[in-house]
Amino acid sequence: MTDELLIRFLLNEATTAEKISIDTWLEESPANKKYFSQFEQIWLSSKKLASNTMVNEDQAWLKFKERTVQTRVIPLKRNFGWLKIAAVLLLIAGLWSTYSLFSSSAYTDLASSNEVITKKLPDGSEITLNKNSKISYISNFKRHRSLKLTQGNVFFQVAHDQRHPFVIEIEKVAVTVVGTSFNIKHLNHETEVIVETGIVKVQIGKEEIELRKGEKVLISAKSDHLAKGQTTDELYNYYRSQLFIARNTPLSVLIGTLNEAYGAEIKLTSPNLHGKTITTTLKAQSSLDDNLKTIAQTMDLKISRNQNQILLSENK
Repeated sequence: MTDELLIRFLLNEATTAEKISIDTWLEESPANKKYFSQFEQIWLSSKKLASNTMVNEDQAWLKFKERTVQTRVIPLKRNFGWLKIAAVLLLIAGLWSTYSLFSSSAYTDLASSNEVITKKLPDGSEITLNKNSKISYISNFKRHRSLKLTQGNVFFQVAHDQRHPFVIEIEKVAVTVVGTSFNIKHLNHETEVIVETGIVKVQIGKEEIELRKGEKVLISAKSDHLAKGQTTDELYNYYRSQLFIARNTPLSVLIGTLNEAYGAEIKLTSPNLHGKTITTTLKAQSSLDDNLKTIAQTMDLKISRNQNQILLSENK
């Protein structure tokens, strides 16, 4: 646990993922709780006296770092001498106005642009990013397995580490795991989590649910409600398996996946078609035209075009 992260927490500027990381660290041992309590008391005292103190913020931060390194090697059984170093900590009273100096460079960005990429993270976890996906992970990842998903479709194969939970932050949603595999899609402010193995905790504010193998949750932009559902197809996995696998899947869902995969604009012309289901397996490496022909033959549909749109309608 770094002092920088604790300060962000005390400033109420820590992300949801960082707060979960701190909570986990506090529960690991009484020594951690004691250190945080003493750290917090001196920090609050420094703030209280700061209004009458003029400081050089850069020098203050360097002195604070030097002092905290020294105090960490003192055995916990001895008096930490917090009153003696209070004067030094006064120098960091202006830090809340400069915390962005270290927070802005705390994450490493990873984007997939026009191709699917697989990346091994420092903790041994493996992630696969679909096209046009973007994540960022905290630089000190082995100790703080914190990651942000900005957009796209990402599959996670998380290395097991009971002491360091793996936390993913997606706007208002936090996903926490220890060791498991799952897929997260975040597009147009909607988030879908599907679990392949293990247990995944999904949290919005104070509400949370646990998902197990074959379960999913969809969080819309308009609602914070968490409701479990069952996964009946494998469309979410097409960018890894190179297959569109539909099992009694609503036709509209399959069409939505094809639009996403091919960057197309396929429309169902009749409301009746939205409620129909389809069971089929299509190859992602096949052309869009070939896959649409297979769907049309299976469902007895007609294919037509209107400028950039592809229209599917019932044969009459």
